Amino acid sequence: MPVKIPDDLPAAAVLESENIFVMSARRADTQDIRPLEILILNLMPTKVETEIQILRCLSNSPLQTNVTLLQMSSHESKNTSAEYLERFYKTFDDVREMKFDGMIITGAPLESIEYEDVDYWPEFCEIMDWTLTNVCSTLYICWGALAGLYYHYGIPKHSMDSKVSGIFEHRVLIPNEPIVRGFDDRFFMPQSRHSEVRAEDIAANPHLHIICASEDSGVAVVQSEMNQTFITGHLEYDAATLSYEYERDLNAGKNPHVPDNYFEDDDPHKDPVVRWRAHATLFYTNWLNYCVYQETPYDIDEIGRRRS
Repeated sequence: MPVKIPDDLPAAAVLESENIFVMSARRADTQDIRPLEILILNLMPTKVETEIQILRCLSNSPLQTNVTLLQMSSHESKNTSAEYLERFYKTFDDVREMKFDGMIITGAPLESIEYEDVDYWPEFCEIMDWTLTNVCSTLYICWGALAGLYYHYGIPKHSMDSKVSGIFEHRVLIPNEPIVRGFDDRFFMPQSRHSEVRAEDIAANPHLHIICASEDSGVAVVQSEMNQTFITGHLEYDAATLSYEYERDLNAGKNPHVPDNYFEDDDPHKDPVVRWRAHATLFYTNWLNYCVYQETPYDIDEIGRRRS
């Protein structure tokens, strides 16, 4: 089944060129089924690229999903035009009275800033509170995951000596968890961050469970008893995303190291080797099926009442 998106969203053309089934709002509205309502809070400066990456992952499920894009009203985007945001994105005031089956909160390039110093932190906290009563299942990615673990559970972030960038092998620690159903014992995932959360801090909280981890890049997937999933890596990344980040940092004079295990023979003049795509598809399919579809009530207005 397709992902339902606005008729003229630029991501649609890219996805259709890859033979990914997306459905226009006009066509989907004629179908007599209850689609899943998915909200995406896109904190990345590269809005369109992130939309494409996440929509690509969501499109592999047999479940029809209606996607709503959300922006921070307390932050002025420097990389995306106001016209684009006005056309395709909602603000929190637009959705605060609504219920959603699932929500995805992306990463953001903010790891060197204390959470409380982020200009939209108060609004972000309000949204994270709101998810507890208005969203059935929330998926936090990278900086979003670190921020969510800090806000909801007091898990601190720790700066790393150097940026973790590359493709790292991860182990499934709890193989019977639905979010990793069908996973191999070991799998690869892109990581791109300057900070980490530590296993001992998470293990001290009885409401959190580490599902996957890496010997080289640390904690990878954490789940809570409140149907929240926190993933520190970027399974949604395209083949070229880490290459783009490496070139960007190189041109900015940051002297980045070549992403680990990414380019063929670790040579940045050669093409990247994609080894995470299958597990990316499986992860998002599992999230939609087991965390969202199997848990959400048919009457969407019932979301949150079980937690009251």
